[in-house]
Formats: sequence, C-alpha cells, structure tokens
Amino acid sequence: MSKLRVLHITFDMAIGGTEQVIRQLVLNLPTEIECQILCIDGRVGDIGLALQQQGTKVHVLPRKAGLDWQLIRNIRKLVREERIDIVHCHQYTPWVYGWFAHWRTAAKVVFTEHGRFYPDRYRIKAWPLNLIMAFSSSALITISQATKRALVKYECVPPFLVKVIYNGIQSLSPDIEATKVLRDELRVDKSVPVIGTIARLDPVKNQFMMLRAFADLLQHQRNLILLLVGDGPIRRELEQLVDQLQIRPNVRFTGFKTNISDYLALMDIYLLSSHTEGTSMTLLEAMSLGLPCVVTEVGGNPEIVANNINGLLSPDNDAKAFTQNVAKLLQSPQLRKTLGDAGKARFCQHFSIEHMLKSYSDIYYRVAGK
Repeated sequence: MSKLRVLHITFDMAIGGTEQVIRQLVLNLPTEIECQILCIDGRVGDIGLALQQQGTKVHVLPRKAGLDWQLIRNIRKLVREERIDIVHCHQYTPWVYGWFAHWRTAAKVVFTEHGRFYPDRYRIKAWPLNLIMAFSSSALITISQATKRALVKYECVPPFLVKVIYNGIQSLSPDIEATKVLRDELRVDKSVPVIGTIARLDPVKNQFMMLRAFADLLQHQRNLILLLVGDGPIRRELEQLVDQLQIRPNVRFTGFKTNISDYLALMDIYLLSSHTEGTSMTLLEAMSLGLPCVVTEVGGNPEIVANNINGLLSPDNDAKAFTQNVAKLLQSPQLRKTLGDAGKARFCQHFSIEHMLKSYSDIYYRVAGK
C-alpha cells in the first residue's frame, strides 16, 4: 500500500496544546501515514525544531496581514509538489488557508478546532464562507463538546458535521532521582505540601486568581509551596502581584521547562485556573500520574473532571471557591488519594493516546478512501 501523506497546517510549532497534539500524531500514527507540517506564521518553534531533528519535514511560509492570496498559492504549490492526500488544518485561520489552497489539487481537507479565544465572539460576516467550507471539507473535529458548541454557536457550523475527538497523551513516567534533584534546586522540603500548575503565563490562564487564592490559603497554613511552571507575557505582572501579596518565600517561578513529568511529581495537588480550555494536555498529564486536581468549571474541563468524583470544580474567577477546594484537599490525604486514583482511571479509559490515534487514523483512511 502506498503511503498516505498528511500535511498538518498550523500557526507554528512552539509550546502549546495544539502543537503537542500534532507532535503526538506525527510521531505515533501508523507508519503507512506520513506526516509533514506547515507553519504559516513564519517561524517553526521549539517542538517543530525537535521534530525536524527527528526527520519530520517542517515547512515555513510567512503569512501577511489580511487574506494572503500569495500564501494560498504557495500552500497549493506545496500540496502538489509533496503529493499530499490530506490537508489537516489546526485552528480556524489555518482552516481558511488550507481550504482555499486545496482547490485544484487532489487533497482532502480535515479541520480540527482546538480551542476558542476568550472572550469568544460572533463573526456573522464569515458565516456564509463557514457554511461552504464546512460542507465541502471531508471532516470537522473538535477536542471537546464545549469547543463543538462554541464552533456551532459562533461560526455557524452545522453540529451534525462535527465529531469530537478528545486529546490523548502517553502516561508520564517521572524520573525519581531527577525529581529529588529538583526538590533541592527549588528549596522545597519533603515535608512541605506543594501545589502547582504547568501553563503558559497568559491572561487566559488566570494565574492572578490562583495567586490570590494561594495568599488566602497561607493565612491558615504557612507551610505550603506554590509551583508555577511555564513562561509567558504576564510573568512580570505575576511576580509583582506575588510581592504585593507578600508571599514571595512560598512561590516558585521556574520558567519554561520540558521535563514536566519531574515537576508534576513534586506536586501534591494540580491546579488549573483558566478562563477557558478545550482539552488541557497538562491536566491530562497530571491525571495520568494520579494527581488530585482543582480546576475551573469552564470549556472542556467538566468533560474531564467530574466534581467530587475524580477532581474538584470551581466557578470561573472565583478565588474564594478555588481556595476552599484546595483547602479541602490539603486537609484530607484520603480524599486526595481517592480523587487522584479516580482521575487516573478516567484518564486511562477516555484520554489515552491510543484512543486518539485510532480516531484520527480512522478518519484519515475514510477520507482518503483507503
């Protein structure tokens, strides 16, 4: 059988959930599916560079402001030269470019919506084009029911055309010795409870609320560490808030890290305070290690975490409720174990990488008629 050639079109391959999904597909799909990547924002990014070193073709085409017709022509040329069977577009803008470019080629279009902007908005002027693209694309996918509802509501995409495929990851395996070294580097005594998050430091992740909740926790339990793994545009503002709240001795900013399993292994409770989420990859990674989680009840989070069953849900931007949920877990080691074990079981049943890979490969074969 000849190889099935898939071109993943995305903004770039920096660090993020969308990029991690593409990476999983590129590295783990059956060998008869050959994947290439196209970044349309003019840069590759760390994940893309790593994939290049492992032998994956990563193309870069810079996108100009407005609807860039030259970019469309260049994508079409690339699709023809590489004999691409499926153009898999990740996020809305790459869908537009991939859809226009696939005309007058033999390629089919698959679109995955990975998440929505916060706050979301109607784009009524785009609805006629969205309907045309939706009915003439071969498969439309979202990573959660919440993302599907948003795509239907704000983009006028017919719901019966959209399939939900939850993100999947490989279970993590922390390096015990490396975790011990990290504990020393971060000056965290083994007897001190550690709560934390791994996320881009960005307004949508709302670490501001997390810090305020943590400051409230410290009023009752001084022996506590908050670990913030990641970097981003609001780091300076977050550090300023830490100083204003006078909690600097209890907070650790690590910056961007790749060995996240070792950092998760330091944590007793995983936190996610976002205003919106599709399917959080780091939440799944935490669950794969059996960590109890406190997350905001937004986007796809309630599809992953069932309140008081395999984690705790808090209303969006409600520091008081977030504080109460974390305190509840800190006070009960048994509850932490019960929710953590249930979270790991739910991960294995619904969010394994094997389930995601089979779902996408089935779609690819169907679309390509193989």
